Amino acid sequence: MTVKMANETVKNSKVITADSEVLMHFSIKLTDGSAVDSTKVDNKPAKFVMGDGSLTPGFEECLLGLTEGDSQSFTLAPESAFGLPNPDNFHYIELSKFSSDVPAEIGTIISFTQPDGNEIPGIIREIVADSVTVDFNHPLAGQTVTFDVDVLEVL
Repeated sequence: MTVKMANETVKNSKVITADSEVLMHFSIKLTDGSAVDSTKVDNKPAKFVMGDGSLTPGFEECLLGLTEGDSQSFTLAPESAFGLPNPDNFHYIELSKFSSDVPAEIGTIISFTQPDGNEIPGIIREIVADSVTVDFNHPLAGQTVTFDVDVLEVL
């Protein structure tokens, strides 16, 4: 993990700990610099509790010890970010299960309903004859990402 200091710690600020509630802006970028997600687009900072599952442990580890007013940039390997692709998350679905309303097209992300009623996104990776390969891994699995944060408040 690479850490770049963007500014110095503000005196008398609250420090992020393992059970802190945090309000922050963040951006996630790929190695080519393209932005994947950012709370700054709509100027709506994210609010979460450390350890609540909103962020992966790798992202949370970057935040520990930061204080209000800190701005930092972290580069995370796939294992610390969204993980590596799991081959068990590739499924093969018959082409006939798709419709003209929801056609199977390579690169398309489609929401699939699980047996418990929850929705899960899948990416169409390949179509061979009557078989469609759907990838249910996180779309950023296997990617090195840069995580930029601006800690607004530690509640």
